[in-house]
Amino acid sequence: MIKIIYGAKGTGKTKQLINAANEDVKGAKGLSVFITDNKRCMYDVNRSVRFIDVTDWTVAGEEALCGFIKGVAACNSDHEYIYLDGISRITGKGLKELAGIFYMLDKISSENNITVTVTCSCSEEELPDFVKKYV
Repeated sequence: MIKIIYGAKGTGKTKQLINAANEDVKGAKGLSVFITDNKRCMYDVNRSVRFIDVTDWTVAGEEALCGFIKGVAACNSDHEYIYLDGISRITGKGLKELAGIFYMLDKISSENNITVTVTCSCSEEELPDFVKKYV
């Protein structure tokens, strides 16, 4: 399952994502991973959630992020949640250009029973059709 948190810049998407991660981990039976491109919210995320700043691993671009997420999912078979903050910032692409990564996220999610939550900086009307189906 993929969940989308959307809204304009500064509307609290990251805070919503942090709250979701912190709430979900309370009842999680598997692992939770929070992926972003900075350390600003590092201490806001429950310490039971693995916090990963992709800049520590030189992840930039869509292909690198796809490979990184696949590696995270593959490294342990009991992931339950992946939270992805700032997909457009990390990839350096507009949301409309990211159909491939959403296809990959959907495949990883369905094949491994992982709930993936992604923040998207735009209004609901601006969401591409390949993202709207997850709202």
